[in-house]
Amino acid sequence: MTFPASQIALLVNGKIEGNAEATVNSFGKIEEAKEGQLSFLANPKYEEYLYTTRASAIIINEDYELKHPVNATLIRVKDAYSAFATLLTKYQELKQQQLKGIQDPSFIAATAGYGENVFIGAFAYLSENVKIGNNTKIFPGVFIGENVDVGENCTLHAGVKIMHSCKLGNNIVIHAGTVIGSDGFGFAPQPDGSFVKVPQIGNVVIEDNVEIGANTTIDRATIGSTIIKKGAKLDNLIQIAHNVEIGYSSVVAAQAGISGSTKIGNGVMIGGQAGIVGHLHIGDGAKINAQSGVSKNIEPGKAVTGSPAYDYTASLKSQALSRKLPELEKRLKEIEQAINELKG
Repeated sequence: MTFPASQIALLVNGKIEGNAEATVNSFGKIEEAKEGQLSFLANPKYEEYLYTTRASAIIINEDYELKHPVNATLIRVKDAYSAFATLLTKYQELKQQQLKGIQDPSFIAATAGYGENVFIGAFAYLSENVKIGNNTKIFPGVFIGENVDVGENCTLHAGVKIMHSCKLGNNIVIHAGTVIGSDGFGFAPQPDGSFVKVPQIGNVVIEDNVEIGANTTIDRATIGSTIIKKGAKLDNLIQIAHNVEIGYSSVVAAQAGISGSTKIGNGVMIGGQAGIVGHLHIGDGAKINAQSGVSKNIEPGKAVTGSPAYDYTASLKSQALSRKLPELEKRLKEIEQAINELKG
């Protein structure tokens, strides 16, 4: 697909500087882009490449002042990074709109139903009473269990598993290998030291506009629902246990683990490899630093770090003091020596 710079400018509400008819057919990083590619400049670290890149068109901030002449056509916008993200989204949507129909071999149960303009890839399996909304794309190797509802404009990438009775809203993206609705980790200890499995009869509910990375696992509730609320974004390789709730527009980075029945508020940010024990409440707007171990409730808006996690500002002060310990030790020894000399 080839587009002139003028059309791209319309999509991002930008202003053209240079040849408005310059055409692009793909995207490229500003330091590597070739003729016919579109790039962008948002990070000042890459400023030098603006004057040497071979890209045909570049998106830049409207207040950027040129230091040297630029060969490429410029498209000036308020926020270059956001505008470029918008274009990538539009480009991906155009590509996915071309995916329609049902590939063979695939299995669709007689009681399963699907809407218009869907794509069902080869070796996908749709169980009894599955419902698939309009414009949803199901890539090869996806398994969808009994009584699962998947809304409109969703994308389930290759190898995704949605286990029975789970409910997905609209505009959801789930990346390859993720498992939704596997059993929660529930076992009752017995007097003889053995464990008896507690049946997990709940489900997982994923609301609109959620994106979930590759190889993430979200366990079904013991009773009730594990809930991922609207606009939440989850990275790759995350474990979310049974009966967890993640609030609106919260984000969780890779390799984090959230134990059972913990409630994550709205707008929370959780760093990579953080671990949160069960039955806690993380307040709205809280921030949990990478590799933190959270064992207590966190108040709204508070930032924590460390294991066990504690106040982020206090942690910075402690780090600053710890760096001074060698000097403080030296001074203490000098004082001890001076005192001993006085005693002598």
